[in-house]
Amino acid sequence: MINEEMKQRLYVEIRKAYYSAQRYNVKATFALLYHEKELLVDQLGKMVRMSDYLLKIDENHYFINFIHTNHAQAFKAAQNLIHALDSHLNDSNSAIAIDTFDTKQPPNLVINRLEQILKEVKKSPYSRIDDENILNEIV
Repeated sequence: MINEEMKQRLYVEIRKAYYSAQRYNVKATFALLYHEKELLVDQLGKMVRMSDYLLKIDENHYFINFIHTNHAQAFKAAQNLIHALDSHLNDSNSAIAIDTFDTKQPPNLVINRLEQILKEVKKSPYSRIDDENILNEIV
């Protein structure tokens, strides 16, 4: 799903977040947003919090770093984003994968996990937001 050039960009963004966490004790949570149709970054940027970092990966996928946010807060921010997208676009064709922030995880693993989580979330008829716990349910 994510090409190599973009993976390198994400790798740098994740390493920057790790540096901030280690140096300044700044919490963060990474997420991957999918929407069926392409979204304009300036419109989407108005729906995420000012403190969050948004990066367009391709026409359907967006990386979000929920900065200064623990896992539970990121889940709530993701719910708010899904609600804003649903209300603004009058559809429900989006999903969000969230990965628990752990500076011991290599950035490549974080990217791969986000892709796997998102793949599973898109299959689910019950939830449009989930985290790495959904991977435990895969048999």
